[in-house]
Amino acid sequence: MQVNGVPYRSIWLDANQAKVHVIDQTRLPFCFETRVLTTAEQAADAIYNMIVRGAPLIGATAACGLYLACAQDASDQALKHRATTLLASRPTAVNLRWAVQRMIPVLLAAPTAQREAKARELAQRICDEDVDLNSAIGDHGLELIRSLSEDRSGATVHVLTHCNAGWLATVDWGTALSPIFKAYDAGIDVHVWVDETRPRNQGASLTAWELGAHGIAHTIIADNAGGHLMQHGDVDICIVGSDRTTRTGDVCNKIGTYLKALAAHDNRVPFYAALPSSTVDWTLRDGLRDIPIEQRPSDEVTCISGIDHAGAIQKIRITPTGSAAANPAFDVTPRHLVSGIITERGVCEASESGLLRLFPEQNT
Repeated sequence: MQVNGVPYRSIWLDANQAKVHVIDQTRLPFCFETRVLTTAEQAADAIYNMIVRGAPLIGATAACGLYLACAQDASDQALKHRATTLLASRPTAVNLRWAVQRMIPVLLAAPTAQREAKARELAQRICDEDVDLNSAIGDHGLELIRSLSEDRSGATVHVLTHCNAGWLATVDWGTALSPIFKAYDAGIDVHVWVDETRPRNQGASLTAWELGAHGIAHTIIADNAGGHLMQHGDVDICIVGSDRTTRTGDVCNKIGTYLKALAAHDNRVPFYAALPSSTVDWTLRDGLRDIPIEQRPSDEVTCISGIDHAGAIQKIRITPTGSAAANPAFDVTPRHLVSGIITERGVCEASESGLLRLFPEQNT
């Protein structure tokens, strides 16, 4: 995507050295900065502290972290240790585990002297594949928006999304936003309701920034406004991303997604999850029981970051001193509330049979 006319991915390998470049998402939308990662530990820290975030990007960062691990020390013991460190950085997004499990067997099977080069090749491949997958998700989701536009005789299609599932959450294009980018580029009149997405405000800070950079009409709303808008017919479709989806179609996404799905179901608004197949956990059948929900630090709830009159980013407390705060990072939307799942191979029902229709190789 473009930042001030310059094409960027959210993560990229240095052309000449064992370094990985990422966009520091904790500085957006106030300041566009990049960081350089040189160790697997720095990659794990970037994941945990949400310098990078979004399930597909977490997976790509873990892959790049393993490349840095091989550059540090390619021995079996060191590689396994750093893989464990990366896996512990965030427990909910399955793409992290998927990337590590894809790379570690290949690296351990290679001669130690060849592991750095092999890890770089695999990490680059994972990043490139992510771009292609998300572009395909956009193509399939575009047809849903196009159909709504035709039904409305070309009138504006109003999309509600939650959290950030744009190109910043992936290597490029995004998941939930990819169909929106494609629709806009195809000349469809589209407007996006952007949930602020407390407590870290990824919608207000990241999604709005991405949409503005692309020229797409959007309006930031408080998280609790979505149901009201649906009741009044102001939302035509909800599209969200996912950090882990079970083989039966339960969708785990940023906290608050479940409430949007309930409101959508009550008001007959179609509710879709957009995700690459790497986000499907084919080992799980019951999302409510089996998906681990990350519990993040309480100060993300009790404090908020913003920019002051001098242009400096400040963190301030917004709650009474001594008040406890809980911060579950994700919730699970049961499959019966999901109208469909948008993948790189097409749109399917939120069910085991629906997913297996698109991915028959998982029927084991």
